[in-house]
Amino acid sequence: MSSLSERLVKWSRERSPWILHFNTGACNGCDIELVAALTPRYDVERFGILLKPSPRHADILVVTGPVTRQQRERLRRIYEQMPEPKVVVALGACGGSSGVFAGSYSVESGGTHEVIPVDVYVPGCPPKPEAIILGIARAIELLKQKRLREEGGGESAPGQD
Repeated sequence: MSSLSERLVKWSRERSPWILHFNTGACNGCDIELVAALTPRYDVERFGILLKPSPRHADILVVTGPVTRQQRERLRRIYEQMPEPKVVVALGACGGSSGVFAGSYSVESGGTHEVIPVDVYVPGCPPKPEAIILGIARAIELLKQKRLREEGGGESAPGQD
């Protein structure tokens, strides 16, 4: 049996996922929609979702834009600094496949998944705040599943991997 403090930390991490937003070279359309999703109009803070500036405190990494050559190593370093378990959300067409910037001289081929593993894709150019919130909700569920697997106490539900 785990101690009370361990259970409290586990409970708080499940109920309050912190997200880190990283723009890898986008046109800012996805950034604007992500910020809109975090405003009081949608009130995601009631679910405990908070935007944090440090990768060392974040549970979910939200990546916007095509991965440029300049940002490739920075993105990888930020991903490595995040504590386990972690989930990555690729936002928009550019995050998923480099979108309209594919083939550009400064953009790495493919999407975010070419640099770091991506767990959730939110399509759109730019995606609506409702779609972003749905993607983050899916990321929260994946985060819970990863934590259960880490503890060795759970199998994932069928069709969830």
